Amino acid sequence: MGGDGKVFTLEEVSQHTSNQDCWIVIDGKVYDVTKFLDDHPGGDEVILTSTGKDATDDFEDVGHSSTAKAMLDEYYVGDIDSATVPAKTKFVAPPSNQTQSNQNKSSDFLIKILQFLVPLLILGLALGIRSYTKTPSS
Repeated sequence: MGGDGKVFTLEEVSQHTSNQDCWIVIDGKVYDVTKFLDDHPGGDEVILTSTGKDATDDFEDVGHSSTAKAMLDEYYVGDIDSATVPAKTKFVAPPSNQTQSNQNKSSDFLIKILQFLVPLLILGLALGIRSYTKTPSS
């Protein structure tokens, strides 16, 4: 490894974001990958978009081989001061709203009952009116 245990802040690493001077942070370690940019199979743009931040997720999401991970050792220049790296935000699902769910279920049930009862009431009313207005046949 080329690093001598130097600790960098994220602000210091963020000053190295060009294709002439490119540093990235992966798993708390700082790598100067400037010499590798031209050789990167995905092109230099892929790496350049991951500068100035913790690129661990970007690196892991691609699914780099163990060989690619081992290659990082030759570009190692130091460690990142973890206090300067913003905490990762994790997706938190909104709490399930049980009362709203129960209201939806009860209103659905009420609608189904009304869809059944209203036609029966109309039919009963029609039969009742018919029987009262029917003239007796002689």
